Amino acid sequence: MKQVTLKLAVAFSIISMFLLTKWWFALPIDSPDKLYWGFPFAFMGEGFHTSMSYQFFLLEFFANLAVYFSFWLVLILSVNKWVPNFKLPNLVSKIIWPLALILCTGFIILISISNPIFHFNRPYDWEILQTGKVFIWENTPRPERFDSFSK
Repeated sequence: MKQVTLKLAVAFSIISMFLLTKWWFALPIDSPDKLYWGFPFAFMGEGFHTSMSYQFFLLEFFANLAVYFSFWLVLILSVNKWVPNFKLPNLVSKIIWPLALILCTGFIILISISNPIFHFNRPYDWEILQTGKVFIWENTPRPERFDSFSK
C-alpha cells in the first residue's frame, strides 16, 4: 500500500507541476523584460542569449517538485486514513502514469530543442511586474509595458 501511495504521489506531482503553472512577467536587473514559469517558484524563464532559448533554475525546480510531492502525499495519506478501503479505479491508475510520462517527455523535448542554460538558482535580481496562471495548452499572455515610454 505504501509503494502505491508513493507512486501515485509522484505521478500526480509530475502531472500537476506541468499542467497548471503560474507565469511571471518580470524585469530582471539590467535586462529587458522576460517571462518566467513555475509555481510556487519560477523555475524556467526566457533566455537572454537567443530569442528561442530558455533558462532553467535547478534549485527552484526541485523545490517546486518537493512542494507538489508533499502536497499530494499528504492528500493521499489523508484520504487513505479517512477512507480506509478507498481504491483508485483501475482506469484512472492506467491513465495517470502514461500522462505523467507524456508530460515529462514533452518537457524534455522542450529543453533539448531550446538551446537551454542551466543555473543552480537565479543569478540575478528581478522586479515582478505581473503574474497569472496558465494551463499547458494555453498561450502565455505577454503584457505590454508602457512605463518606459511615459517620460
